[in-house]
Amino acid sequence: MKIRVGFGYDVHRLSEDRELWLGGIKIPHTKGLLGHSDADVLIHAVCDALLGAANLRDIGFHFPDNAAEYKNIDSKILLKRTLEVISEKGYRVGNIDATICAEKPKINPYIPDMQKTMASILEIDVDDISIKATTSEKMGFVGREDGFAVHAVALIEKK
Repeated sequence: MKIRVGFGYDVHRLSEDRELWLGGIKIPHTKGLLGHSDADVLIHAVCDALLGAANLRDIGFHFPDNAAEYKNIDSKILLKRTLEVISEKGYRVGNIDATICAEKPKINPYIPDMQKTMASILEIDVDDISIKATTSEKMGFVGREDGFAVHAVALIEKK
C-alpha cells in the first residue's frame, strides 16, 4: 500500500462583524475570522495538508482568494472539492491530525461536532480525524487574540 503525508498551516485574523466558523460548524463568539471565504481556518489547513500529500499544490492554487466564485463560500464545499481532487489522483484519506491555536473561545466543547462534520465530508470514520486545541500562552498574534492558527497533518493512501 502506498501512503503519503502532507502538512497544512493556515492563519486568519479575528474581526468583529463576522461569524466564527471552525471545522464546518458555527461557534458562538463576539468575533469571527476574516477572509475571502467563511475563513474556516481549520478546514483550510486540512485542505492544504491533503493537497500537499497528493503533491497538488495548495488551497490558494485551487481556490484563489481573488476569484468571485469563492467569495463568502462555505469552506465545507472547499473540503469536499479537495477530496474530489485527491480522489481523481487515486487517493483516499487515511487520517487527519490537527491542532487549533486560539485563546478564546474555548474550543474543546465543539471538537466532537467538528469531527463528525469533517469526517462525513471526507468519507472517513470520526476516529480518523483528531482535532486538538491549545492556546499560545498569551504570546504572539494568537495570544493577543488577533487571530487563530491551525497546524494539520494528513495521511492519504493509494486506492
